Amino acid sequence: MDKRQLIIEAAIELFCLNGFDKTSTSAICTKANVSKGLVFHHFKNKNELLREAFATIATVVEEVSGKIDMTGQPKDRLLSLINTIFDSMAQPEHRRLYQFNFNVMMQPSTREIIADLIAERSQFQRGIVGSIFSAISEENSHIRSLLFIAEIDGIAMHYLFSEEEFPLDLIREQFIKKYCEP
Repeated sequence: MDKRQLIIEAAIELFCLNGFDKTSTSAICTKANVSKGLVFHHFKNKNELLREAFATIATVVEEVSGKIDMTGQPKDRLLSLINTIFDSMAQPEHRRLYQFNFNVMMQPSTREIIADLIAERSQFQRGIVGSIFSAISEENSHIRSLLFIAEIDGIAMHYLFSEEEFPLDLIREQFIKKYCEP
């Protein structure tokens, strides 16, 4: 792994654990085992590092979205979307990224820094979900899309931050019944 990526991963972990405001550049350097000079060689400041870390999540979201089978009937596409989302959530290597995602989106100071990136990703997600719900039924497709996304966000947040066993597979089954079965 190159040093730039190592710095980003250290920042993601520390921003997730301590929050953006309470994570110093020195702590990131220590975690990544690099000098401040190297950090500032790659990123002009901590805000830019936050933006790059958040962009890492966007890359994962795009990769995951590429796995959705958009060729079948609308209900089949929706089933593929649901399974792809739940499969991604369950991957241990994605857990920290998704926790980081929620952390930075809920903090006003970080939300302001990445507002444009949040808007881009939100538009991308709404486009995929909206196209599926429009194909299923034009009636209330926009509202149904927003509800679907909100439910997924809620499930993800509970799963990612739950201290106890979380029945993700059982919830997936119920989610599929709710949205994909007649």
